[in-house]
Amino acid sequence: MKNIAIILAGGIGSRMGGPMPKQFLSLNDKPVIVHTIENFQKNKQVDEIIIVCVKDWIDHLKEILEEYKISKVTDIIEGGESGHDSTRNGIFSLKNKLSEDDFIIIHDAARPILPQAAIDDMLRIAHEKGNASLAIPCYETVIYTDDGKMGNSQLDRSKIMRIQTPQAYKYGPILRLYEKAEAENKHDFIYADLVLIYYGETVYFSRGFTNNIKITRKEDIPLCKALMTFTEEELFS
Repeated sequence: MKNIAIILAGGIGSRMGGPMPKQFLSLNDKPVIVHTIENFQKNKQVDEIIIVCVKDWIDHLKEILEEYKISKVTDIIEGGESGHDSTRNGIFSLKNKLSEDDFIIIHDAARPILPQAAIDDMLRIAHEKGNASLAIPCYETVIYTDDGKMGNSQLDRSKIMRIQTPQAYKYGPILRLYEKAEAENKHDFIYADLVLIYYGETVYFSRGFTNNIKITRKEDIPLCKALMTFTEEELFS
């Protein structure tokens, strides 16, 4: 049984407001995407890594992988028009490489903080249940709104989980769901777990952590730098 990681680096990071996609920004003198890849590079359960990359940055990515001697990356796939399409491209690229019972791990390139224990717990549950997504309880008050300006009803936070990546899936079932979505011309799913839910499947949770932040805005860079001063045990305690 194989575990292959799919790193999603197909976005251009428009909310960062700069010329460079966020996954290539420098973080502690190393590109964000390198930090992310290295978390899977050193995990003993991960056999290979493929990267879905924005087209214009593929050559730059190849240079980075060579510079940092990333040995587990076996392929770079061109990203799609949406996050869903990029995930689809990664999943479809493995059709002739994986068996029904192998597993894929899908993770955002812009989430560089990922303790090994989080990967291991996710894979443990996915191997048992067929899938697993990192998730954390919702501790804030949640109010439903139609327009983002006002609301008049409260959601029960005890019944809400905040989903994160990475997420792991048995390859055969997730491939068939993405093929079904493609046949039905559906391209607006944010994450693979929403594809499961749309088609009536159950999503299983593994243990997430609060500091699993996705770099989206400029202020996230100094926050990441601060969090990287903590040990993995402190982050995932």
